[in-house]
Amino acid sequence: MQNLIKIAVDAMGGDGSPKKIIDGLIHNHKKSNENFFKIFGDKEKILKCIDNKIEKGFYEIINTNNIVKSTDSPLEAAKRGKDTSMWLSIESVKKKESDIVISAGNTGALLVIAKLNLKMLENIDKPALSALWPNKKGMSVVLDLGANIECSSKNLVDFSIMGASLYKSLYPNDNPNVALLNIGSEELKGNEIIKETFQKLNEKKSNNFNFSGYIEGNQLMNGEVNVIVSDGFTGNVALKTAEGTANFITSELKNALSGTILGKISSLLNMTNLKKFKKRLDPRLYNGAIFIGLDTPVVKSHGGTDYIGFSNSIDVCNRIVKGNLIDKIKDNIY
Repeated sequence: MQNLIKIAVDAMGGDGSPKKIIDGLIHNHKKSNENFFKIFGDKEKILKCIDNKIEKGFYEIINTNNIVKSTDSPLEAAKRGKDTSMWLSIESVKKKESDIVISAGNTGALLVIAKLNLKMLENIDKPALSALWPNKKGMSVVLDLGANIECSSKNLVDFSIMGASLYKSLYPNDNPNVALLNIGSEELKGNEIIKETFQKLNEKKSNNFNFSGYIEGNQLMNGEVNVIVSDGFTGNVALKTAEGTANFITSELKNALSGTILGKISSLLNMTNLKKFKKRLDPRLYNGAIFIGLDTPVVKSHGGTDYIGFSNSIDVCNRIVKGNLIDKIKDNIY
């Protein structure tokens, strides 16, 4: 049991908690027995959900009836008390009782409480919110997705290093290509901060990644770049646009294939390909944003995902710890 990865779980955050959260843990445990879950929340409700579906040697429940509400502002959440399931789960990694923490709760509250409890890594000024995006050839890491509206060139260089380290921890056999999200691919395009960052990354020699210059919004999914870097405002807009486009395409395709007899026949004939298409765009497969730059990574599961999505974000936690993310960042930051 000593070799298990200890994951602190805020069981009371997100829609349908704690049942959805516990169902996700049960589903994950059926696939893998590498994790030990330190579960924070209402013990009585949690035990009813577990219902002996996880062996006792693979979890511990830390009881608390106080929770951070989805309607709380970050300040309200911090003031709500140090006995909330979110606060206690983050405190667990602060005390080195857990290796990583995950919550599906209030994003703003999670980031603020994490910053109150955890230290910044040395030489990093700002943490960043990152996530996995699908592309034609596999996956990309994209950051920042909203933690920092304004960034300096130093911040963007740090994000490049942290993003590359995250990618290497998840995909240890690949050396990522890093690019800056910009309004054009030419060296003279963009604002002064972007151009200054370009120069710094161009001059930096790293064994951790290859710098590929600029990338435009219409190239995000082509798979030539593995780590895409931007300020939080631009990254968040790009994320929401990509999510909206994927939902639109899926919805319109479904309508086209179910609206007429011909469409229904066509869908039956192409069932295998349609299932592959649906799986490729299934957001549950990419669930789990990662808050990096602190001395412990914090994983944010989407509050509206189901138990499958939460289980997949547990996989992300496992791979981050096994991939020694924090050590990789420390080895490459300057």
